Amino acid sequence: MPPLPTPLTLPRERAASRALRRRRRSESATAWAFISPAVLVILGLSVLPVIWSLLLSFQANDLVTPSRWVGLDNYRALRQDPDFHQAVKNTVLYTALYVPLGIALGLALALVLNQRIRFVGLYRTLFFVPFVISATAQGVLFSFILDPEFGAANSVLHHLGIAPQGFLTDPSQALLVLVAITLWSGTGLCTVIYLAALQDVQQSLLEAARLDGAGPFQVLRHVTLPSLAPVSVFLLLWQTIQALQVFDLVYVTTKGGPLGSTTVIVYFIWEQAFKEFTAGYGAAAAYVLAVALLVVSVLLRALRGRERTPRTKAAT
Repeated sequence: MPPLPTPLTLPRERAASRALRRRRRSESATAWAFISPAVLVILGLSVLPVIWSLLLSFQANDLVTPSRWVGLDNYRALRQDPDFHQAVKNTVLYTALYVPLGIALGLALALVLNQRIRFVGLYRTLFFVPFVISATAQGVLFSFILDPEFGAANSVLHHLGIAPQGFLTDPSQALLVLVAITLWSGTGLCTVIYLAALQDVQQSLLEAARLDGAGPFQVLRHVTLPSLAPVSVFLLLWQTIQALQVFDLVYVTTKGGPLGSTTVIVYFIWEQAFKEFTAGYGAAAAYVLAVALLVVSVLLRALRGRERTPRTKAAT
């Protein structure tokens, strides 16, 4: 059987194909021209510093003299450093107190503000306003209010017949006071997110539960809370990451004191790198924190996936 003849390509079709390729190359070049500044910023401010700090964690570096490669010595020193252990303990305690309390208070406020009450818009705004105040401003504000000698808090306690408190200057109270300040400012975010999630709860499910004789508590437990589970997992992840990275409030109010009672991991990293001039040691501590954040993220993501799986099976 003779071979089929090769199809002829018209010059116009070939020219159109070349024009299409040129136009695509031109569009790609234009797109890269627009996104290249952002790519350079990301590489310069994120990727390269991460790589550099990883290499720095294996060196003895004081940011002045030439660095010296020490391998895993910085990490071994962290394992035996009582100050680092205290910083880890303070950070874990701060996170364990702030995260569940913030989520619980946010949910409670959202349930209340989801009702039809007068001036509800004003109340929602007032609860969210502290969240937009910077941590630096919060620290300055509460440093004045909680001053043990001239602060308004001890003045109120004096009028109530209660002995003056040390607040931020008392090692037994300082960390708890920081948790309270963060709750004052951070609960508004949880409230707003839960309010938005409550709007998406299916009214048909709520009405069906009420028709079956379920009381308010049973509706909350068996209908509302399961519907809010994905949002709760997101807030748990977000609040945990934020709590593990707390720095601004500590720096402005207590500087890690008194007696190291409020030294958290990020403040410990800053102190080692820019106060003690042991940048390699501080970088090693930073990567310990990074690994901890990665583990928390993976665990909470797995929890969220497990939460979705039963609901998907139930739907099918």
